[in-house]
Amino acid sequence: MSEKKDPKDTTVLVTGGAGFIGSHTVVALLEGGYQVIVVDDLSNASEKVIDRIDQIVGDEAARNLTFYKADVNDREALEAIFDANDIDRVIHFAGYKAVGESVQKPIEYYSNNIGNTLTLVDVMRNHGCKSIIFSSSATVYGDPDALPLTEESPKKFCTNPYGWTKWMIEQILSDLVTADPEWNVVLLRYFNPIGAHPSGLMGEDPKGIPNNLLPYVAQVAVGKRDCVHVFGDDYDTPDGTGVRDYIHVMDLASGHAAALAWMNGREGVEIFNLGTGKGTSVLEIIKAFSAACGRDLPYQIDPRRPGDVTANYADCSKAKNEMGWEAKFGIEEMCRDSWNWQSANPNGYEG
Repeated sequence: MSEKKDPKDTTVLVTGGAGFIGSHTVVALLEGGYQVIVVDDLSNASEKVIDRIDQIVGDEAARNLTFYKADVNDREALEAIFDANDIDRVIHFAGYKAVGESVQKPIEYYSNNIGNTLTLVDVMRNHGCKSIIFSSSATVYGDPDALPLTEESPKKFCTNPYGWTKWMIEQILSDLVTADPEWNVVLLRYFNPIGAHPSGLMGEDPKGIPNNLLPYVAQVAVGKRDCVHVFGDDYDTPDGTGVRDYIHVMDLASGHAAALAWMNGREGVEIFNLGTGKGTSVLEIIKAFSAACGRDLPYQIDPRRPGDVTANYADCSKAKNEMGWEAKFGIEEMCRDSWNWQSANPNGYEG
């Protein structure tokens, strides 16, 4: 069983902690009094994120943050980090995450995402650390038979290698608990994270053309792109566009803090959905973002994308009942904070 500890006595290693969701989670952990170690190779993130985290949390909390530039696939580097620190828990975000790119580069995605997880848990095991929260995805549910999706909904056929890596890593971590019941594993299945830190200091900063709707809409709003491409308007939904469960990244961050508190002193494997439980269409997002930035954003209807499901939203009652967590923010706040970040940082962290 994992030892029960106060946050101030708990050291949490966050892989991919300079990324979009990772950085916001690091803020939540530092504000919760945890000692935090970030490991990130900065392949899809900026070192400036660490400075922004320090700014947000203030000097005292920032003293509890240590940053290592390292690849989680690098066993030697990871061993050295574990040797130098007494790590109690791990939150594992590090991984490639572009759905479309994963179809073009399956070997790279399997090698990186599954490889770094195997390296990580082996090094953890060698150092007697057996508590991990894994950043999974609602993509493991595939094309749902029924909505809303609960944690009991079947895992289905994935439509891309990115989704399969999440699917397989969930299985690997579950098998780990079967082999050694002392492991303490929480699988968090995110729905669609958007938004930004309300300070405007941190947000999503995708490299190249954004793969996800919200950063794309934000770049149209700031004048970097001409119009929003809406893939399909003939779905069986109220306005014909795809429906997703969007969750504010700050709610997602608080969900990780809630999972850390919940798993403290437990063992076994548990799954939680993290979403709002409400579906929002693509056109509703464009309308809400138009309101946030004060002008109507242009969009055009394109053909459907292969692999896109009609609708997807969560039942999050398990997280509420067991962890005491629920999403607080709605679409208006998500778009407001996204616009605040994008307008203050039109070129992301490089601006």
